[in-house]
Amino acid sequence: MRSILPAMPLVAIALASALVACGPSTNAGDNSDCPDKNLSNDLMNCGACGHACGVGEVCINGDCDGTCDPGETLECYDGHPSTEDVGPCRGGMRMCLPSGQWSECLGQIVPSLEVCGNGIDENCSGQADENVDQDGDGFTTCDGDCCDSFECAQPGLVNPGAFDAAGNGLDDDCDGMVDNTTAVCDMGLVSGSPNAADYAKAMEICQTATEVSRRWGLIDARFSLTNGMGTPAVEARSIRPIFGTGLMPLAGTSFTLLSSGNAASPGQTNPSHVDFTTSAEHDLSAPFPADWLQAQSPPGQLPNAMGCPAINGGTAAEDPVMLTLRIRAPSNARSFSFSSNFYSAEYPEWVCSPYNDFFVVLLDSTWAGNPANPADKNLAFYRNPAGVIYPVGVNLAHGNTGLFTQCVNGRTGCLGTPGTISTCQSTSQLAGTGFDRSAVGSCDSNSLQGGGTGWLTTSGNVQGGEIITLRIAIWDTSDQRLDSLVVLDNFQWSVDTSDPGTVIGKPARTAGAGGLTSNVSH
Repeated sequence: MRSILPAMPLVAIALASALVACGPSTNAGDNSDCPDKNLSNDLMNCGACGHACGVGEVCINGDCDGTCDPGETLECYDGHPSTEDVGPCRGGMRMCLPSGQWSECLGQIVPSLEVCGNGIDENCSGQADENVDQDGDGFTTCDGDCCDSFECAQPGLVNPGAFDAAGNGLDDDCDGMVDNTTAVCDMGLVSGSPNAADYAKAMEICQTATEVSRRWGLIDARFSLTNGMGTPAVEARSIRPIFGTGLMPLAGTSFTLLSSGNAASPGQTNPSHVDFTTSAEHDLSAPFPADWLQAQSPPGQLPNAMGCPAINGGTAAEDPVMLTLRIRAPSNARSFSFSSNFYSAEYPEWVCSPYNDFFVVLLDSTWAGNPANPADKNLAFYRNPAGVIYPVGVNLAHGNTGLFTQCVNGRTGCLGTPGTISTCQSTSQLAGTGFDRSAVGSCDSNSLQGGGTGWLTTSGNVQGGEIITLRIAIWDTSDQRLDSLVVLDNFQWSVDTSDPGTVIGKPARTAGAGGLTSNVSH
């Protein structure tokens, strides 16, 4: 023991960037680099791939034209050419406005979501009420696939099981709105909520799903100890709008905190703050996650930072808390990411010691592509330029890995393996957390009671439409003293694959400097 967008109508102004005409043009240049674009009339690819017309211009026979004579008219149609005059689809008319500029294509009817059972051919395929999956994405027109053939430019990526990817001009998820990617669902959450799903909401996992539904979203969430059983201390988790005085959410209005002590900064309640150095000992222990531990080299031995002594403490995680999330991935997703910020009172004295508190993010996924997810499932690791892997923990501060940035430069490992650190950039994200209190003489005359990584980004790859399991856990190692804490926020999906692991993320919004100070010995 150590010391202490509005819905899209059928007859409307067309969004040229989304409902682009497909196939080669006979009136424009070579479209081999963008074969799904019609260079004759596509505002974003007029006459050549990537050549966009300016504001107020129209694309006529491959040329951008921004001026006209008032009263002049021009026939137009922004749907796929093969759908014009099929079913209800009809062309419209552009009018030359008094300003001498062309109007939008007025009065046109372009392909839209097929509504089954009404006898109308809304997607202008030539057949009313067809229940088909022409684009092969697993969703039929009667399943609500709003783009199964000619309704948009990329039908294979658009269906009710997709997420709305930013900036592509598509209604990816068929909810009637284009590029509506911002979701806020963490307002009014209770800090000490007993509902584990609320902690997912605080990370911006807003949509829910069921085992049988093919829509993406959170299926279930629960708290446990690190072996998947038992109940962690209620003080080990919280939902906060701020941590200390310097750390604000990156997205939404709150974030999730998990701690091997109490998940609170001074002045916060439900739970209340307990000094991270004197420690909140919950008298709980559990085996480490068995699959993760067995996948180490050698099997059964905790991983560690290079050059640091082996971990003591047998096979038990001390004062652990684990949040397990089961989530159906969107059909168009290939990866996800979220932000984390790791703090520890083990810094600076116990850096590179047997007391390396752990934070792990274990992903169960069927992804079998490249880049591969880690063999031990843990995404909370840092790979340095030489390819050496460091698990996220206080030992990241050893050897100037660059992953501990919220701290005071100087000596480390005064009670562990002696070293120095020069990668600390600021203490703004420590302000008011309790980790910023003075610890004069613990390593240096200006030492503080803890340090942190600053915002990190953790990512992993997924198979679209699969159910993944995320186990996010933190614990004390070797004893229950000197607590650690992690902040979780800003979960996002991506249509691109990632390089799985953890890297330095973008800085947080800050609420100004300040905080408490005191002198507490270690």
